[in-house]
Order: sequence, then C-alpha cells, then structure tokens
Amino acid sequence: MKAYLRILTLLLFLSWFQIGDLQGQTTGTGAPGLRIDVTGSNDEGDFGVAIQLVIAMTILTLGPSIIMMMTCFTRMVIVLGFVRNAIGVNAAPSSQIIVGLSLFLTFFVMGPVWDKIYDDAVTPYMSNSMKSGDALMVATAHMKNFMLNQTRQEDAQFFLEISKQGAMTRDELPLSIVVPSFVLSELRTAFQMGFLIFIPFIIVDFIVASSLMSMGMMMMPPVVISMPFKLLLFVLVDGWYLVIQSLVNSFNIS
Repeated sequence: MKAYLRILTLLLFLSWFQIGDLQGQTTGTGAPGLRIDVTGSNDEGDFGVAIQLVIAMTILTLGPSIIMMMTCFTRMVIVLGFVRNAIGVNAAPSSQIIVGLSLFLTFFVMGPVWDKIYDDAVTPYMSNSMKSGDALMVATAHMKNFMLNQTRQEDAQFFLEISKQGAMTRDELPLSIVVPSFVLSELRTAFQMGFLIFIPFIIVDFIVASSLMSMGMMMMPPVVISMPFKLLLFVLVDGWYLVIQSLVNSFNIS
C-alpha cells in the first residue's frame, strides 16, 4: 500500500502545480459552494503557475506513453504476449490480463526507482526545501539512470550519431537520446526472451507432427494433439513462475 501511495504522490508531483485549499462557501441563497484557488511560486529557480499548468496538462495527456516508453512495461507485455502465442491458446490469458499483469509487474520493478525519486525529489519539494526546477532535474536523473542501465551502449551511440550532438558522457545524455535508445534495447531484449520461450514449444510441435506423419495420420492437425502436451509441459515446469522470475531478474536496478 505504501508503494501505491508513493506512486500516486509521484503522479501528483509530476503535474507541477499547487491547488489551494478547497473551501466550502455559502452563496447568497444559502446553497453550498466550492472554490478552487490555484497558487504557485514565481521565485527564481521555480516554475511559474502558468508553466506548471501547461506541464500538468501535457503530462496527463502523455501519461500512458510515459509509462509504456520510460519503464519496464514494454518488455513485460511483449514477453507475456510471446508466452501466450507459444502455448497456442490465443484467448487465455486474455489481453486485459496480460496488460494488467504487466502493469503491476512494472509497479513492482520500478518501485525502488520511484522510492528514490520520492525521497530525493518529491519530499524536498513538498517541504519547500527544493525548487521545482531542481526537483525535476533530480527525478529526471533517476529515471535516466534506470533507462541507461537497461540500454545497450551501441543503441545510445547510434542515436547520438544520428542527432549529431557530438560526444557526451553518460550524465550529459538528454532524454531525446536516452528514451529511444532504451525502447530499442527493450524491444531487442524482449524478442530475445520470446525466442527462447518458443524453443521448447516448437520442439513439442515438431515431435507431435513427426509422430503423426510416421503413423500415416496426414489429415490430423498436429496442433490438436500438441496443445494439451504444451499445456502439460508448461504446468509441470511451473512456467508462469519461471517467466515472471526471469522477467523481474532481467532488469538491472542499482
């Protein structure tokens, strides 16, 4: 529960605007009313109210994309989709279950990173000991560190050469380089894991097809016979546990 409260606080923090006290007012007719005051600081090193509102609306719009492209969600959902296709049961588990499981696994894996952001950026910002600009830099640094830990150096170098921004250190890389490099590396890793998942199921299909052909049962679809064996194999080796364990352990969290 603590982790989910921190996630909610992070989402509110990323909106970058402060909503004043909600005070119930009484109108001239005696009916209750509601007043919302939007206040903010225009001090040096801090964002103004107008900019905070623009950033808030932008983040709310791009929230799903941020979750998919800047976290481990991409690898999770692709690998779990490969598992379903390898077994051959297209409707079990459903797409909603795969997406939901991927989302909660993402919360679990990203928990340490979000805890660091909460402790180093959100808490000082909420206590007015850090300006919003500095808090944003700290939060961005933690996210960049997570993404770069999962990114191949070749992918980052590829996008850096295309952008023609010159040589940069790890800390100097902008998000415009880090995010596409991270996504490319995630896709590569996810497809590698998917290939390894398919191998045992392909062997089962091959054995069943060869057996049916040797018995002269040419008209019998091999998938009818192989699917129960693939399900049995997946259950006997505790497949879901192995897949989830491999997914979680595949991320380099430091």
